[in-house]
Amino acid sequence: MEASKEIAKHLLEIQAVTIKDTSNLFTWASGIKSPIYCDNRLTMSYPRVRNTIAEAFKEVIEREFPEAGIIAGTATAGIPHAAWVSEKMDLPMVYVRSTAKGHGKQNQIEGRLFEGKKVVLIEDLLSTGGSSMKAVKALREAGAQVIGVVAIFSYNFQSVDDLFKEEDTQYKTLTSYDILLPIAVEMGYVKKENLELLKQWSKDPYIFTK
Repeated sequence: MEASKEIAKHLLEIQAVTIKDTSNLFTWASGIKSPIYCDNRLTMSYPRVRNTIAEAFKEVIEREFPEAGIIAGTATAGIPHAAWVSEKMDLPMVYVRSTAKGHGKQNQIEGRLFEGKKVVLIEDLLSTGGSSMKAVKALREAGAQVIGVVAIFSYNFQSVDDLFKEEDTQYKTLTSYDILLPIAVEMGYVKKENLELLKQWSKDPYIFTK
């Protein structure tokens, strides 16, 4: 099984991804009514799953961003994955806080950004892409050359493509909503008759909010 499908299957099995019936939806902080909730923090508790993810990250980074010299993680969910990947790749690691500390050195970036080394940022999830881009900007403001973002999962929103293109930043994901949906049907997590409506949601995230 190719890695993207294997990881999607794992996320469903450990309930890191939960898909609800379209009549019983999750409500995100943004107000979006969503049939899916993704909590990739759960992957930390499953050694086989997290190792599969770390190996896939390593392969993607070596293929797509071979000049990477530092692995960065977003706080908090990207930190453990960045640690496992940086260990596998024998590279330095830093992590990026959502905001600067209010005490001490008031750091937003923890660890050392070695001059001249290019950075790849690891994220657990790309929803709208806003928090990831905020971390990218923080790294760049600190003098880092960020060459890409890699994430475990994406909802396949067009807004993410638009944002990353606007900021001239490449991104890759290990798996995605489009890959996961047919697997969820095969595994019995989604009814086949709901599949088309669930596909429409990723094209129009406000379809259930209107």
